[in-house]
Amino acid sequence: MLWLKTFHILFMMSWMAGIFYLPRIFVHFVEGKEAGQDVTRLATMAEKLYKFMTIMMMLAIGTGLWLWFAYFPLAKDMGWLHAKIVVVVLLLVYHMWTKRRMLEMQEGHLDHSGVYYRWANEIPLLLAIAILILVVVKPF
Repeated sequence: MLWLKTFHILFMMSWMAGIFYLPRIFVHFVEGKEAGQDVTRLATMAEKLYKFMTIMMMLAIGTGLWLWFAYFPLAKDMGWLHAKIVVVVLLLVYHMWTKRRMLEMQEGHLDHSGVYYRWANEIPLLLAIAILILVVVKPF
């Protein structure tokens, strides 16, 4: 079971790396476009990063479900796990939000400012902090 946990953490870290970096590409895209720069390479980078982080997301979710079902008989005493699952669902919603933005980039536009995408980039950090607290501290 420790190997499974190790891979779950590895896949989660890889997913989070992508989910932290993709909005930074949005910032550079918007600000580069405003400055009159060619931003087509950023759209390509965003598409490739999104594909990578989606694979990592699927592996993280898959190993997470495997762990959950392995410990399912204990799940009644694991309120923290149910809360973690809620936060992971919020991360999935954010992941889908980044997909919409990435598709907008492919069309050649993003509809908000660089400041907006900088602030949006803080959402997964807050969610990651919540997950870490739930998993490590297990407050309930």
